[in-house]
Amino acid sequence: MDTFWFCVIALLWLGYLFLEGFDFGVGMLLPVLGRDETERRVLINTIGPVWDGNEVWLLVAGGATFAAFPGWYASLFSSVYLPLVLFLLALIGRGVAFEYRGKVDSVRWRRVWDAVIVTGSWVAALGVGLLLTTNVFGLPLDAAGDRVGSPFASITLESLLGALAIAGYALVHGAVFLSLKTEGEVRERARALALRIAPFALAPLVVLLLLVQLRFGSVWTYAASIGVALAAFGAFARLALRREGQAFALMGVAVACAVVALFGALYPNVLPSTLDPAFTLTIENAASSPYTLTVMTWVAAFGTPAVLAYQGWTYWVFRKRIGTRHIPSVHVP
Repeated sequence: MDTFWFCVIALLWLGYLFLEGFDFGVGMLLPVLGRDETERRVLINTIGPVWDGNEVWLLVAGGATFAAFPGWYASLFSSVYLPLVLFLLALIGRGVAFEYRGKVDSVRWRRVWDAVIVTGSWVAALGVGLLLTTNVFGLPLDAAGDRVGSPFASITLESLLGALAIAGYALVHGAVFLSLKTEGEVRERARALALRIAPFALAPLVVLLLLVQLRFGSVWTYAASIGVALAAFGAFARLALRREGQAFALMGVAVACAVVALFGALYPNVLPSTLDPAFTLTIENAASSPYTLTVMTWVAAFGTPAVLAYQGWTYWVFRKRIGTRHIPSVHVP
C-alpha cells in the first residue's frame, strides 16, 4: 500500500507540472508576447478559467504526502521552509494579480499587477524545480529526520539546476500552449518563440536527468530519461509543422517521462539523507499505518473521478482559440 501511495504522489506531481507548467509559462511570457493591453488580456484569458483549478493538484499532492507519509512531509517541508514560503508567496501574488489587474482602468495599476504575475510565475516555477530536485538529491538529515546546518541547505548546485530545468520547461510549455490556444499574430509569435528557445530552455532538464541517472538511475529510469528527449524532439518537430495540439501532447509525454525518471530514481526512498544513508527516509519508515492508507485509498477512489470529470469538463468548455477580436472594451464599475 505504501508503494501505491508513493506512485499516487508522483502522479499528482505529474498533473501539477503539466497543468500548472503551462500557466506558469503564460505568466512568464506576458511581457514578451503581449505587446499591448489587448494582447496581454488575450494571454491571461487563455488560462483565466483554469489556472486556479490547476493549483488543486499541488494542494492534493501536499495533502496526500502529509496523510500517507507524515515523516516525509515533516522533514522535507521543515527543511526547505524559507524557499517554500517564497514559493507560496509567489503563488498568492499571482492569484491576487489575476483578480485585481482589471479592477481599475489605469495603465500604472495594470503594469504593477502584470509585474506581480511575471515575477510570481518565475519564482513559483523556480521554486517547484528546487523543491523536487532537493527531494531527489537529499538533505543533511539526522537520525530524527531533522535538518542539520543552514536554513539554506537546500540551495545546492543540483537544486539550482533543477530550478532552471522546471522554469525552462514551463517557458517552452507555455509558449506551445499559447500557440494552441490563440489566433492571429499572438499565435504566430508564440509558435516562433517556442521553436527558437526550446533547445536552450530544455537543456537544463536534459542535464538534470543525466545527472540523476548517473547517480541513482537504473535501466528503466534511463529509458524514461531517453523518453524525455524523444518526446521533446517530437514536440519541436510537430510544432514546426504547425501541429500545435500534437506538440502540446508530446510536451505532456516529456514531463511524464521526467517524473518517472526522477521518482523512479528516488524509490524506495522518499527523502535521502546526505549525512548518513542510515538516516534516509524510505516508504516504509515514513509511511502512515496500513489502516490510514486503506481509508485514504477508499476516499481517493470516490473523490478522484469527480475531480477529473470536473476539470476535464472545464477544459472542454473553454477549448476554443482566443484572439484580440474576442476581447471586449475595458469596463470598470
